[in-house]
Amino acid sequence: MKLNSKKITIIGGGPGGLTLARLLQLKGAHVKVYERDFDKHARVQGSPLDLHKDSGLAALRAANLLEEFKKAYRPGADKLTIANHDGEVLFSDHETEIKDDFESEYFRPEIDRGPLRMLLLDSLQPETVVWDSHFISMEKQNKGWLLHFKNGLSDYADIVIAADGANSKIRPYITDVKAFYSGITMIEVSVPNAAKGSPNIYKITNGGKIMAFGNGKCVLTGLKGNGDLGFYLSLKTDENWAQTNNIDCNDKVQLLEWFKKTYPEWDNSWYELFENIATPFIPRPIYCMPLDQNWESLPNLTMLGDAAHVMPPFAGEGVNMAMLDALELSECLTSDKYSTLQEAITQYETNMRKRASVIAQESLENGERMHSENALTDMLNMFSSFE
Repeated sequence: MKLNSKKITIIGGGPGGLTLARLLQLKGAHVKVYERDFDKHARVQGSPLDLHKDSGLAALRAANLLEEFKKAYRPGADKLTIANHDGEVLFSDHETEIKDDFESEYFRPEIDRGPLRMLLLDSLQPETVVWDSHFISMEKQNKGWLLHFKNGLSDYADIVIAADGANSKIRPYITDVKAFYSGITMIEVSVPNAAKGSPNIYKITNGGKIMAFGNGKCVLTGLKGNGDLGFYLSLKTDENWAQTNNIDCNDKVQLLEWFKKTYPEWDNSWYELFENIATPFIPRPIYCMPLDQNWESLPNLTMLGDAAHVMPPFAGEGVNMAMLDALELSECLTSDKYSTLQEAITQYETNMRKRASVIAQESLENGERMHSENALTDMLNMFSSFE
């Protein structure tokens, strides 16, 4: 195997990076993951996600973790309610019987990000993850890289893989191609103990998700396994809105006043979402990599997930693409088909860019659809056709 005696460093301990570490360790590779979080409990995990048969679930199968996933996923959390801006429920699939069939491409089981991360962490060899290690720079040394971290640590790696997300600090060592703004900004908000903090909307959610549309804007909610409700206010606005809106992200009253002004047509039943939110709330401008991005592959450096192909979240493929990247990269790096590591990385990156471009295009189109004046009608027609 071309990885024999090679030290592999993965920067970033999200689903993509951890999946890759697991897959490479199964093949006997020497892997370290450097993660900036202080420890595995440090970060508040975001909204639930669903895994797909030929991407996220395929990676878990290859990692021998599907049975563990079956113990951790949340049956019914994928159920959807669609409402209008007046809070009227116009579609629900909660009564639709969907068999938990992991061989079906239509079955997309949901799991919270925290349990997925713990599942992957628990599968790794002891001390694989080096916590509290915020990458700051690296330089070439011998045939590899000398990496430096904010905590003062430095380490050598023969191969470096960037799994450090949309604002990757590794990516500039590979390419100067930058993401463009999609025209959409989302504000991420959480309601702790939603049964008490937002009881009426909690009831409509019914253990699953709500998508509400009206006047070119939308509200997207998802109930977490711990009973918290995560929701996003999503709208088309200027790229610099987060810096220029003058809203204190620790002030829920200011956020509600902004909502009333910006979503004036929306019924006051939605105000309940803002009464007991956790602060700070987080504005997130949504970016996308150019669909035709390209670069010349390197022999000892590559990337996966959002570092490689950040895209809007409106196709539900972000984590799935990262985990599929991990699967395909691990297969290329450990295959005897390629005579050199650079050839293996080139094959992986060529396939990855092509695949990600298709999904990014779909995500951009869905984003436009979800923020159009006809969004409610379009989304009702789309989901009704699935029944």
